[in-house]
Amino acid sequence: MGMVQRMIRATAVLAAAVAATAVPAVPALPEARRLPPAPGPAAAARPEGVARPEGVARPEGVVWWECGDGLRCGKLSVPVDWARPRGPRTTVDVARMAAPDPARSLGTLVVNTGAGSTVQGVRERPDTVSELARWFDVVFMEPRGIGDRGSAAMVRCSVPQPDPRRLQVAPGQASWRSYARDNAAYDRSCRIASGPAYEGLTSWQVAHDLDALRAALGEPRLRYFGNSYGAVYGQAYLELFPRRVERMYLEGVPDHTQAGLGRRLIAHARAAERQLAAFRDWCASRIDCPLDDDAVSVLDDLLDGRAPDGRALGGRLPDRRVSDGRVPDERRIVAAVLAGLAPQRWPELAHALSAAEEGDTRALAALAAESEPVAPAMVTRSSWCHDFMPAVPGYRRFLAMEARLRELAPRVGWLTGRYEIGRCLGLTAGPSWLPGRARPAAAGGDRGPAARTERGSGGGPSVMVGIGRLDIDSPPSGAARVAARVPGAVVLWHGDGHGAYLLQGARKLRATCLRTRVHDFLVNGTPPPRTSCPAELTADPGSSG
Repeated sequence: MGMVQRMIRATAVLAAAVAATAVPAVPALPEARRLPPAPGPAAAARPEGVARPEGVARPEGVVWWECGDGLRCGKLSVPVDWARPRGPRTTVDVARMAAPDPARSLGTLVVNTGAGSTVQGVRERPDTVSELARWFDVVFMEPRGIGDRGSAAMVRCSVPQPDPRRLQVAPGQASWRSYARDNAAYDRSCRIASGPAYEGLTSWQVAHDLDALRAALGEPRLRYFGNSYGAVYGQAYLELFPRRVERMYLEGVPDHTQAGLGRRLIAHARAAERQLAAFRDWCASRIDCPLDDDAVSVLDDLLDGRAPDGRALGGRLPDRRVSDGRVPDERRIVAAVLAGLAPQRWPELAHALSAAEEGDTRALAALAAESEPVAPAMVTRSSWCHDFMPAVPGYRRFLAMEARLRELAPRVGWLTGRYEIGRCLGLTAGPSWLPGRARPAAAGGDRGPAARTERGSGGGPSVMVGIGRLDIDSPPSGAARVAARVPGAVVLWHGDGHGAYLLQGARKLRATCLRTRVHDFLVNGTPPPRTSCPAELTADPGSSG
């Protein structure tokens, strides 16, 4: 914690100094510059009705330095708790990908790509977002506890986080308790590593960080692109600061409006079952799919322990055994199929099922194998649990829930409940954020019944929500419910899965329907001429694998 405190103090000095000074672990550079501070209360650019919080100092600008990969990095100092803005402070990492022609830049677009480090992800796969720099200075903001490589803002938990798939393949109360102990140890190590900042790991706080960044960048309103968990931060911002939104595109939206845990688990289970049907139809339509039979029928035969010709399969071939020497049982088969249901893994799943059909389940077992947790781990899971599941059901209550899931999604969907519960099992209850019910906005938030998004500068809608019909991580039914709660939001359905915009960019699919509609909305405020785009990632095998 000493290093984090030193970093906070050093950042405060930087924010107050006009002359460039050294940033920890980054040499001072003469070209580092400060962006202009937020406009004053009388500035014409300030949205009508939006005042600076009383008693809260104007946010300082961001000092930038070159940090490689075509990026300039910076840090933003924010309160640990925005309800106590003069209390302890922490820092968040930001990075900027400048527009090639500054004279033609339309301003700043803030981006968060979801789970993990946005900045590190952009370093590894710049094509996911680089096209946005044609029109904007793209600024990437990390959530609290996550940062760029080597950054002191990155909280490193000393205990690795256990893989929730352990609960999927190892039923029983003993396994439940063992996993809960391991997850609790992980959570304790994150609390120790984070110190007081741990209490700020909610989207309510990150939304305020977003607004502080908007002000520090000198933008009167926020332009924002949030993918996956980044869309949760967008939801929080829309609730707290609706009048400060210029344009916002949210994709892969987790449903943060669903209060009941049971309903949320049912939505995930049904989405997985629909995904299996979509995989079956995809495979049946392709001459290069290695499955000779209907994919669902093949799965049913494997779950029944029989070959397509009716012969019993159980243990008849040594190579059907996985690395621990056991024949794959129902849970391991289902877990493997769930892992392969992401559209980009469909070819891999088809080959694994084809091999298993012939008695070789090694490829299927590889799909289900637990991923090795990264150590030191980050605090992503703690943030998710604070926002989505502050209370976890007990073992017996969950068994009743799982029985219900088996009725509704009997092939594969029923097992998703253990993954969702497993993320938070054993974690100590902490701060939480639930839309409209948790706590009021900090000073300066948009209050009252009139707090709603305004029209964009071009008169069009200010929010667009992209919903993937094949999204198994954020069920489309939940994303549609979120969109319905945003006044005036437009919805763009597409035929791909989670993170489709980013995946299309990584595959250099530039002129897709989805990306064209997103760009036209962010640049011109133009709603899509039609509200649906086809599946473009699964259109050919080269873009699916």
